[in-house]
Amino acid sequence: MPHCIIEYSQNLEQEVPPLDWMEVVQQACLESNLFEPNDIKLRAFACKHFITGGVQDAFVHVTIRLLPGRTSQQKSQLSQSVLDALCRFAVKQVSLSVEICEMVQDSYIRKVFSS
Repeated sequence: MPHCIIEYSQNLEQEVPPLDWMEVVQQACLESNLFEPNDIKLRAFACKHFITGGVQDAFVHVTIRLLPGRTSQQKSQLSQSVLDALCRFAVKQVSLSVEICEMVQDSYIRKVFSS
């Protein structure tokens, strides 16, 4: 289960397709050995309107929402691995950031409908 939410400035779509951002985030999550492949959920959203540091600089921000149970060290290593993966793209003038958010297990519910 992590929910990986990738927000990026729309001006980056010319340089890196959203699917490429998603693939490197997914791979970093898999390499952490904290998750099973079928448990990783990814979403990417382009931001058309944004201001970063007072100007319209490009950015990618990844929020990884997960249930409790990982140590601080595991979460730190995961965020560093995802950041390292994002850095593999040769994008100039970009701000890259990763945030791990722990979900409250008591309030998270899920139901899957399948045929």
